[in-house]
Parts: sequence; C-alpha cells; structure tokens
Amino acid sequence: MLNDKRYLVLEDGSVYEGYKLGADGECPGEVVFNTSMSGIQEIISDNSYTDQIITFSYPLIGSSGFNTEDSESLLPTTSGVVVREAVEHPSNFRSVENLDTYLKRHKIVGISGIDTRSITKKIRNNGVMKGQITDSSDHEETVEALKSHEFSSDQVARVSTKTPYISTGRGHRVALIDFGKKENIVRSLNQRGCDVTVLPHDSTAKTIMQMKPDGVMLSNGPGNPEDVTEAIGMLKELIGQVPIFGICLGHQLIALAGGASTYKMKFGHRGANQSVKNIALDKVEITSQNHGYAVDAESLKNTDFEMTHIAINDDTVEGIKHKSAPVFSVQYHPEAAAGPHESSYLYDQFIDLMTTKEDI
Repeated sequence: MLNDKRYLVLEDGSVYEGYKLGADGECPGEVVFNTSMSGIQEIISDNSYTDQIITFSYPLIGSSGFNTEDSESLLPTTSGVVVREAVEHPSNFRSVENLDTYLKRHKIVGISGIDTRSITKKIRNNGVMKGQITDSSDHEETVEALKSHEFSSDQVARVSTKTPYISTGRGHRVALIDFGKKENIVRSLNQRGCDVTVLPHDSTAKTIMQMKPDGVMLSNGPGNPEDVTEAIGMLKELIGQVPIFGICLGHQLIALAGGASTYKMKFGHRGANQSVKNIALDKVEITSQNHGYAVDAESLKNTDFEMTHIAINDDTVEGIKHKSAPVFSVQYHPEAAAGPHESSYLYDQFIDLMTTKEDI
C-alpha cells in the first residue's frame, strides 16, 4: 500500500494531505483539472501538459493500466499528477504496469488520497493557480516559493523535435510542424496514406516550401501561443501558399498570424466530453480538448478568418477558417486518443483540400 505522506500545496495557502505516488522529489506546476474517465496514459503523456500538474476529477484512476503502445510522447513532460485513488492492480490484457510504476519510470511526482473534486471546484471558482507536490511539512515556505516562482516561456522549444524525421506513407506529402505533437496526429495522417515529415517548431516558411508539401499540419503544444513568435512569422508567409490544418496550439497560432488575438482562460477546457457546434452544419460534436488559451472571437472581425465552430458551454471559439485561402483549424483534438471520434472527418477534409487545392 502507498502510505507515505505527501502534500499538494497551492499558492493561495491551501494544503491537501495525501499519499506518495510516483517518483521521489517535488515539483512546482500550474494546477489544472481534467474530467476524463479514461485515456489516462494518453493524457499524462500529452506534452501540452508541460509544466502543469494534472488533477483528475474522476475518483478512480489507472484501472486499465499502462501499455507500450498508447503514449502520445516517448518522454512525458507533465510536472505532476493528483488522483483520488490510484489503482494498484489494473485489469486489462494490454496492461504492463500500473500508474505508480509508470510515473516512477518517467520521473513524474504524484499524490493520491486527495479530494480531487474539491480542487476542481476551487479552480473553477478561482482559476488555475500555481501549486507544488512535496514531502515537506513546511507549507509556509512552499507557499512563499510558489508566489515568486515564474515558469519559463520555452515549453515548445523543450518538447519539439530537434531534427526532422519521416513517417512514411504513399499518399500526400504532409509537413507536420511539431510544437509538442500528440503521436496520434501522425497515426491519423498515416492511416490516410500520408507521407509525414515531422519538423522542428522553428522551421522557416522557406524550409517548409522547399519540401514541396501537399499540405502543412500544425500540432498541439504547451504554453502561451504568443511566445511562439517564430511560428507566427512563418505562418504569415505560408498562408495562401499551401493548404494548412491547425490543431489546438496550431489553431491559436494561425489566428495570431491572421491578425486576431488570444487570451488565457480562467480554467480552460480539459476533458473528453466537450460539446462543440459546427456552425455551417448546425451539428453538435462531442470532442476531446486540452487547452488553457483561446482565440478572442471579437478579434476575428477585422481579419480574413471566420469562426466555424463554437463551444456549447461558454461560446468560446473552437474553429476558424480563412475566407479565401485553404487554411482551417480547430481548438479541439479530432485525433482524440482517447476520446470520441466524431471529429475525425476533419482529417478527411484536410486530405480533400490537398487533393483539390481549392478552398474548403
């Protein structure tokens, strides 16, 4: 049994006592919550959670265990994991280890035995805040350290590939710009026959176009989109030259390149059951999401972009497209691993766009 004491301390002075889970040590991070009931391995290994402590609102985490196939990155960069109850003995034929072992192997600090729904309510009411998982009982010192702690703005640079590599297919040539990509984006393109070249986040428009791609894919990733200045400049040059499809951070970068603005949300959208309306089709999709920033709807009015999808719960922008160029993006994850597959048609839309070279 896991019974060594460990604490989650928040910058507002709140202290939650629980039990040691995962690696030794301590970690500061931005405390966020995820409402998913499954797909825990995919969530923890999503590099969009760089410098964040994930609080799972669902009370029982790790029941299906962890395997060698479903991770979204080889080296997860999540700062920490907070759960109500960690399953010690998973029940799934694909499982090779439990949550505790997985976190230890990836040097991720965790804590169990916490009322995670209480933390979720606190974040919903007050917004995301800095926190630290620690074994220290000197909570006042931890709070003071948190108040002065500043997270770096180089998250994308830390998680992006350093050198290009190819995931071979026999179809359209896609340049995938890696801002912290989920592996299932590559799988989704490969399943449609695409020949995918994964490129570093700071690739120039000239370098990309020298590849003669049929289309450019912009991945998800961590942090504030305004910090990824090289990509914004690259996209300003690229829009109109080649079909472009952006997801999550890629969506925000397209908006910034087009002259719109973004803002930090109070607590973001993180879960596998977010309702989104496709405006053109007047149809609602259930989507998987993970983002703490959003595109300002008002700022789109004086740009060449228009909103295509809107969140049902809070009317935030969930998708945009260019009025004349073959460029579109969504805030959510159509590859949805794990999650609903209702939005996978967007990959087919991208394929059609590369085939016809016409507007959406």
